[in-house]
Amino acid sequence: MSNKIKLLGVLATFAVLSACGETDAERTATGAVIGGAVAAVTGENIVNGALIGGAAGAVSCSVAPANPQCI
Repeated sequence: MSNKIKLLGVLATFAVLSACGETDAERTATGAVIGGAVAAVTGENIVNGALIGGAAGAVSCSVAPANPQCI
């Protein structure tokens, strides 16, 4: 059950990050903040959460290239 919740959280993060920021740097920073916050709430390592969130933000336009923010 816990893995399903984490998976949904990751998918939701990708959806949110694809709309945040106009540049790759802004999306990366937003992803790091969201990843750190999610890690803090779930009791995980905050630094790892920020790194994973930042990476997700950096590649978010690769995941959703049709998003108007990615053009």
